[in-house]
Amino acid sequence: MAIGESWGRTFSAIHTLRPRHWVHQSLPQNIKGEPLLAYGLGKSYGDSCLNDGGVLMPMQEMEHVISFNRENGILRCEAGITLETILQLCVPAGWFLPVVPGTKFITLGGAIANDIHGKNHHGAGTFGCHVLAFELLRSDNSRTLCTPDSNEGLFNATIGGLGLTGLITWAEIKLKKISNACIEMESIKVRDLDEFLDVSANSDKDFEYTVSWLDSLAKGRNSGKGVFLRGNHGTDSNQELKVHSSPKLTWPIDAPNFLLNGLSIKAFNFLYYNKQFSRKKRSIVHYDSFFFPLDSVHNWNRVYGKRGFFQYQFVLPFMEGHMAVRDILNIISESGQGSFLAVIKTFGEIKSPGILSFPQPGVTVALDFPNCGRKTRELFDRMDEIIISNQGRLYPAKDACMSADAFKSFYPELEQFRPYMDPAFSSSFWRRVNN
Repeated sequence: MAIGESWGRTFSAIHTLRPRHWVHQSLPQNIKGEPLLAYGLGKSYGDSCLNDGGVLMPMQEMEHVISFNRENGILRCEAGITLETILQLCVPAGWFLPVVPGTKFITLGGAIANDIHGKNHHGAGTFGCHVLAFELLRSDNSRTLCTPDSNEGLFNATIGGLGLTGLITWAEIKLKKISNACIEMESIKVRDLDEFLDVSANSDKDFEYTVSWLDSLAKGRNSGKGVFLRGNHGTDSNQELKVHSSPKLTWPIDAPNFLLNGLSIKAFNFLYYNKQFSRKKRSIVHYDSFFFPLDSVHNWNRVYGKRGFFQYQFVLPFMEGHMAVRDILNIISESGQGSFLAVIKTFGEIKSPGILSFPQPGVTVALDFPNCGRKTRELFDRMDEIIISNQGRLYPAKDACMSADAFKSFYPELEQFRPYMDPAFSSSFWRRVNN
């Protein structure tokens, strides 16, 4: 037995561990009827990566490359390989992952199961849009090849299916061609939510990647104030295709709780917004600092102390979302429970094949909140009400507090998904939102 913890450190669970070693290995005999769940690197903020009282199957040893066509950028790997390892392989060959989240320390299987999204959703959609095939191992030890045209229903249910349809043994994806390892970036200071939306709309045509850091404590007319980042892959083929380096820093201890308060967050937000003197700044940066700034520090989640933290990410449709996002930001500001790490961007019209995929056209905001117990959960309840009433949804991969009723409201496709679930697979998250 082993104790596991979510990345947000607000959940812990006791598991029986049954590591996976090779592709052709059968699933463990489930004599006691304990639920099964594949486990990557545990970077889910909530409990979707936990299986309290069940069997957790670590996938880290299933990390081998099966084939890589350097001419057309088609890569087939075992599901336990990390995005970091894929980048180490493909960048020197002139290829890049089609979609990346805020960390490269996740597995290929986890990227599919959570249908990750990135700064380029308006042009590339989700990760699932670039999956060509995968093998799914079910609890009866049957193996099914899933593609967009073969076993389509199981393919669509597994993408964004939170690991509940079975175990992905290997997957094949289409990479993106690049000329060098740099991003040509512009950063623009925006005064409020209206200006963010204007800059975002004007950027989508010419820039592949867009996102904005958000001052979560800005009030009233300044709500939505932040620094907008937009960028494209560099075009100079003479520059070196240099991969990222390993993190050089480690956060050593759990920070004391008193360090995280309204004053420290306000001071951080002031310094971050004003570190750039001009309204617009151009620079050329390595892909690692552009996409994965937090990866430069190991164990950065310890900044939030032993009590841990929540990440709350929602999306609201464009029509309803403008005023609703402003209302939510004002509620956060008034509560004094601001966030160091707050980002806002827009999702485009490209639809994921995933039945339970999170993104939908609209405005999405992701915020980290120190765990202050009851008052933080009460804040989330108020925000949930606004999101439900405006046809939005929360991201299950990051959730820690969503109710069963809210989950059903956010994901009306749930009944379409259920027939594809493997009866032996479950998670702490799934049992929480289906009580």
